[in-house]
Amino acid sequence: MTKSEVLEKVQGIIRDHFDDESLDITPETVAADVDDWDSLEHINLITRMEKEFSIRFTMKEAAGFKNVGDMIDTILRKL
Repeated sequence: MTKSEVLEKVQGIIRDHFDDESLDITPETVAADVDDWDSLEHINLITRMEKEFSIRFTMKEAAGFKNVGDMIDTILRKL
């Protein structure tokens, strides 16, 4: 998958997860930009990303994402 394909899939997952198709998700998006994206939802979202991409994040990786771009870069490394 290319970076743009992963971004597109991640955007869809996040929009579906938070049930908001209007969310503007970019690589610079941070949790504070999305209503209801708290620490519990972060864990749920990480689990969903793992299932959707058939990968596993380490605890350090999952806790260290500063923005969606960090998540995308890590997904790409694991594919």
